[in-house]
Amino acid sequence: MERTTALQRQGREEIRGRKTVNVGRMERWLSLLGGGLLTLRGIRRKSLPGKALALAGSYLMYRGKTGHCNLYEAMGISTAAERKRGVRVERSITVNRPPEVVYQYWRNLENLPNFMDHLESVRVSGGRSHWVAKTPVGGTVEWDAETTREIENELIGWRSLPGSEVQNEGEVQFRRAPGNRGTEIKLKITYFPPGGAAGEAMGKLFNVITDRTIAQDLRTFKQIIETGEVATSAAQPAGNGGKLGETS
Repeated sequence: MERTTALQRQGREEIRGRKTVNVGRMERWLSLLGGGLLTLRGIRRKSLPGKALALAGSYLMYRGKTGHCNLYEAMGISTAAERKRGVRVERSITVNRPPEVVYQYWRNLENLPNFMDHLESVRVSGGRSHWVAKTPVGGTVEWDAETTREIENELIGWRSLPGSEVQNEGEVQFRRAPGNRGTEIKLKITYFPPGGAAGEAMGKLFNVITDRTIAQDLRTFKQIIETGEVATSAAQPAGNGGKLGETS
């Protein structure tokens, strides 16, 4: 009898253990990313609000690592098996170079890590590419993508392949600026966090982080495409930074 009771108790614990995973896979990755950024920002502030920020970041990292959210559990919410929704980010910038030059530099996807800080590498093979991105908490994530649309000197579109760890799609447009004053670049990227109200809330957090990241990436690209090099925080050129006419 005691043995039967013990087995029943163990069974209930195993069932509860399975139910503790209430955060979807993509949302867990976003929690790790956002938590790492918040923790680093909080530590650098060295103040009481900074400690609070670091604490919030630590919880997000815990949430991403374990796949469990206490708030979701209290509200009876689970995004572990929900359908994914897109979070769209758009940014634009004008650079003092003609569309033909800008397009050719961007079209070589292996140049992207020169100005996209979160990218470690992009390798192209045929019409597909393999991407490796750095995470704020260490390590990398990888995915494969394909070019879906291309108009010479005007547009490049892409999307990740099914089953990729980071689901995304987007396009970059190149338009001649008025008065032949360079090129207007418009970048659109859509990520796919889980669906539902909870997933949408996480998506909005990631949207802010991504929006800032893309804005900085485009400013770095402007420096490279106009000068052939990018300045470091110490106001010194960082190597060739991806000089025009060179490929990765």
